[in-house]
Formats: sequence, C-alpha cells, structure tokens
Amino acid sequence: MRLTKTAAMAALALSCAFATFDATPASASSLTLMDILRGKRQQKAEPLPGVSQGIGLPGQKGETKRTAEPPRVTGPRYYTYKADGLKRIAVEKLADPVVTASIASEGQSSIRHPDDAGVRAAFASVDVRAPAESAKAVETFYADNRKPLWVGGTAVNARARAALAVLADAAAVGLDPADYAVAVPDDTFDAADMASRHRALATFELRLSAAVATYVLDAVRGRIDPNRISGYHDFKRKEVNLVAALRNVALSNDVAAYLESRSPAGAHFQALKAELARLKAASGAEDRITIAEGTLLKPGQSSPELANVVKGIVRHGSEALKAEHAATIAGYGGTPDYTPELVALVEAFQKEKGLKPDGIVGKASIRLLTGGDSLEGRIAKLEVAMEQARWLPADLGPRHVFINQPAYTVYYHENGAEQFSMRVVVGSKANQTYFFEDRIRTVEFNPSWGVPQSIIINEMLPKLRSDPSYLDRMGYEVSVGGRAVSSSAVDWYGSTAGVSVRQPPSSDNALGELKILFPNSHAIYMHDTPSKSFFKRDMRALSHGCVRLAEPRRMAAAVLGTTVEAVGAEIAGGRNKAVGVKADIPIYIAYFTAWPDKDGTVEYFDDVYGRDDYMRKAFAATKAARQVEG
Repeated sequence: MRLTKTAAMAALALSCAFATFDATPASASSLTLMDILRGKRQQKAEPLPGVSQGIGLPGQKGETKRTAEPPRVTGPRYYTYKADGLKRIAVEKLADPVVTASIASEGQSSIRHPDDAGVRAAFASVDVRAPAESAKAVETFYADNRKPLWVGGTAVNARARAALAVLADAAAVGLDPADYAVAVPDDTFDAADMASRHRALATFELRLSAAVATYVLDAVRGRIDPNRISGYHDFKRKEVNLVAALRNVALSNDVAAYLESRSPAGAHFQALKAELARLKAASGAEDRITIAEGTLLKPGQSSPELANVVKGIVRHGSEALKAEHAATIAGYGGTPDYTPELVALVEAFQKEKGLKPDGIVGKASIRLLTGGDSLEGRIAKLEVAMEQARWLPADLGPRHVFINQPAYTVYYHENGAEQFSMRVVVGSKANQTYFFEDRIRTVEFNPSWGVPQSIIINEMLPKLRSDPSYLDRMGYEVSVGGRAVSSSAVDWYGSTAGVSVRQPPSSDNALGELKILFPNSHAIYMHDTPSKSFFKRDMRALSHGCVRLAEPRRMAAAVLGTTVEAVGAEIAGGRNKAVGVKADIPIYIAYFTAWPDKDGTVEYFDDVYGRDDYMRKAFAATKAARQVEG
C-alpha cells in the first residue's frame, strides 16, 4: 500500500500523542487518518477468545452501551502557580546563654567580643522568616557557629557590605533584588540601650544569612519550580547544600566573587547576561523600525512600506549580506516598487535569518525586519530565559543535542562547539512538546509505528465502532494482551487499555526511515518523516508532540559517531534494526524565546505556546509570597 501525498501528511500529524484520560465525548463523525487512507486486502488473524465481549470503558457500569460515543484523551494542563510561603526561623534554638566575653574554645566560631555575645543572645527575641530551605539552613549553620557572620562588635562588617552589594545587583543575573533586600541598622545608636542595638544587629544577622542562602538557592536552580508551571514541564529540581554555602561564605576572602559564581558559568548563560546588561544600558527612547500591521508584500507588487523593509535589512542584516548587496542598497531611492533586485535582497535576508527565502514579506519577515519585540519585551524574555537556564545543568556538556522549540531548530554540539543545526517540526499548540532533558540511547532504522492510545481513542475509535475490520484493510497489526488478533475480533466499545495497534516498517510509515530514542515517560523522540513539506514553513508547531528532523540521517550519523553513508546502508537493508548509542549524549528538549546562537548573539522567538506568560505569573506569585512578613 502507498499513501497519497495528503495521506502521508496526515500520518505525520499523528506520530506522537498524549495519554491522559478524559471522559469528554468526541464526535463520532470526525475525520481520521484512517478515513483518508486507501484500503488494503484484509489479512487473516486468529480471533482471540473472549475479546468480542470487551471490557467496559472507564466510568461504564454493567453492559457496554453500543451507542456510547468514544472518550477523549487530552494532554497535560497549565496550573495556577502556587509559590511557597515563608517559614519562621526557629531562633529559640539559637540563643546562646553565655552573654559574657568568656571563650569556650579557640575555634573559629568562638565568640570573642561581649557585643557578639549580646547579639547571639538577642537571637531569641527576633522574628525572621525565610523560604523553608533557607530557614532550615540558617538554623543548622548557627547551631554549629556561635560567632556572628555579618556583624562585629556594634557594627556591620565588610563581609556584609560585600554581600549586600551582590544582592542589590541580583537583576544583573535575572533575579529580583527585592527577594534579598535586607535593611541595614543605622550607624548611630543609643549606647545606653545596648539591648536594642543587639536586637537590631541580631535581626540583621539572621535576615542577611537567610537572604544569602535564598540568593544561592535561586542562583543555582531558579526561583520557580518548573513542575508547578504545567504538566508539560518535567524536571528533577536541583538540590543545593545551603549550609555548605554559608560555611563557604564564612571562610571566603572574597564573598562577592563567591556569590557571583553561583549563577551558571556556561557560555549560553553568560551571553544572556551580557545581552541583558546591554539592553538595560540602552537609551530610553527606542529607535524602532515600524512596518504597518497586516503588510503582505509579494514580488512584483508595490507598497509604501518597502522603504521600511530596506531600512530593516540595513539595521538587522549582517555586514556580509550588506556588502554582497551594497549596490542594491546604495541605489535604492525610496521607490514603492518591489523590483527583482530588492526581491533578491529580501530573499538573502530571509535565508540568513532561517526563514523560507521566497521574497514574500509577511508576518515572520516583518518581525525580524523590525527587530521583533520591544526593548521591554526582549528584557522580559531574557529574564525568563535566564530563569529557565538554571533548570538545566550549568554546563550543557561538550557533546549534546539541543532542541529549541520556539526556534523550530535542533543544534548538535561536539567538542564544545555547534557542528550543525537543522529545522524541526514540534508539537502543535494543542499537542505541545514537553520541556525536559534526557540521554540519547538508541537509533532505530526502518521503525514500526506503535500507535499511541490517544490516537487509537481520539482518531480511530469513531471509525472502528462502525467498521471493526478497518485496521485489517489498512495493513495495521492489532494485538490484545500481546496476542495478534484481527481488528474485527475486538469489541471497540470495550476498553482499549490492552489493545495495541502497530504500523509495520515501510516507505509509508509515519516515522519514515529512522527514529532516535531517549526513553521518557512522554513518548517523545526525534524521527524522520515521509513528507518534507512542513519544513518549508516558518511556523512549524505542527506535530502531535514528537520532533521531526529535516535531516534525520545526518543527526543519526552524528550521535552514532558514523557517516551518513553508513546510516544510508542500514536503511537500505530494509529490516528493522535498533543500534545503541555508545557515547553519553545529553539531549535538551527546551523552550527558550531568547537564546544565543553559535556566535553568542542572542536571538528572539515567538512564544508559540504562551509559556512565558505563565513564567511571569509565577514570578509575581513568588514575589508576593516572599514579601509576606509577620
């Protein structure tokens, strides 16, 4: 059997899907992949005894209702972000009963000054709150360290001043300085009321330690728990030893340098940080190029916006591009006529920016010609990107694969540098690709396609309930409990939990020539496709969640450490074969609307799934929770 071009494209749209049950009924007359495939001779399969009775679908009672509409399988959902509140530091555990200058030992944590002892004794009278992990770390640290860290005698020390400067500059690394703000006691005080002075210093001591611990926690792993954003986020949150961090601060000769080193040191994060500083230093008045909303300019047409199009290329095109088309740019006199020379200029700009070089000035081209987001919008995207970068390892690894969904691009890195990139198709807004990290394990040649339960339920059941032999004619293999059966032997009004549907390897297979696996609970993988038409589009959020590769053989050769020719030979063999990936290659299935290219220049992308908005709501919820005192 061979698919028509239309059918092949439909098959691609069904390569990955979700598995969350929802009892919302589906339309029994909805169009499915099966509806557009041509029939194939029915293949005989031994009926499985008892299958025809089936098992009731979830929620059903008694005999199966033959008129019941099939259920629906839906994807994960987004949540209302719930930030952790503050916890009171158990100061009663920390008060030192010794309020004199007596020295218990000669250790570093000994109290050597009567005012230090007074501050320590005053711990019992203050009320300081912090995020739970920070509060616990402060309690543990001071249980083992009697001497104040940030004050000496009756004054704030130099170590405290250095720490406060870093906390006040937290915005430089994408954090919120308000989360770490600590009021400094006045230098003047009533010497006749030392109890009040000691309480003020004790409050400052504990608050600054809590603020430093929270800063280290946030700098390393981020303020936001990604798994509270949505079911599409899947990360094991990093563990941070905050007690060790406070001890390191106590021992450090350069507290500022230590705290600054807690943010990721990778080139990607440093590029985001530098871009943020550059944008914040920009003048308040933005000289933006504007092109009228709704402009759609095609070769041979005329438009008064053409002058702004050329201006945009001059502003945002590379020096190499402008040098190559210098004559066209210099000779342009502001005419609205879209001449062949100007079309060639636009096509070169589109190609440089990764767009389809068709010379049509539409929404995607206009975004790049005008510089995309406003200054404020770019800063907001950078802050989200820097937060999300903390969910990943500080060093992505010298050899890794990085998929950036909003860029519709996958990047292969080896020897610490990007070796190549290629276009990808990712999940549609209704079938979003997850955000997680994994390890590449296997390349499978000439793969079969195991149809996900979501597609069986959402796409196939309506047809199968009226025509149970449908899958037999299509050449799909059906099994129940691991035993091959005819699709006509299955009661499609019963539960599909034990039913599997498989499309054997073929030139028509929805996964194409190969797939690259990194086993995960979301059934997400990279794969080929028999139709390349979607790769010509600028907006490529079109799949059911998996990632389709424009050049799958090249990626397979890279991760296997072999040649494209060797990959081609495996495919030409025609048999299904899985080859293990020997190298340790992490893969990041990421979502960044701001991310640096291989030269360190930050690029900005559309927020195709609207996830940045949820991040900003999470920022606001965290800020509100951390500012509650009492």
